[in-house]
Amino acid sequence: MATVIQSLRSDRKVDYGYFLYFGLHVAGFLATTLLMTWGIMVLFFILIGGFSLDGMMHHLANLSTRYVAADEGRISQFKLIIGAVQLSLAIAIIFFRRHSLLPSSNARAGAANND
Repeated sequence: MATVIQSLRSDRKVDYGYFLYFGLHVAGFLATTLLMTWGIMVLFFILIGGFSLDGMMHHLANLSTRYVAADEGRISQFKLIIGAVQLSLAIAIIFFRRHSLLPSSNARAGAANND
């Protein structure tokens, strides 16, 4: 009786199209998260401006004149604060949108049917 040697490698093919789809999906997820954080920052300036365009522009003008007049230490502190706020907003948004991070099961089923 002959012995059948089975290959250690599986005959399954790697679906590179799905990996590309997943990469595009994650890139879109991160792009929309970034846009949402910027929108929250703009909403903050509208809020401190009394929900008026004139008030918002007044606060932005005040911020920009203080930013230009600041020394390098203050500018680096400001950049650190803005970065920390943006990162914390992004983490909060990602936490609340975590259910949409993975593509839907319809996309997985469609990729499996194309084999």
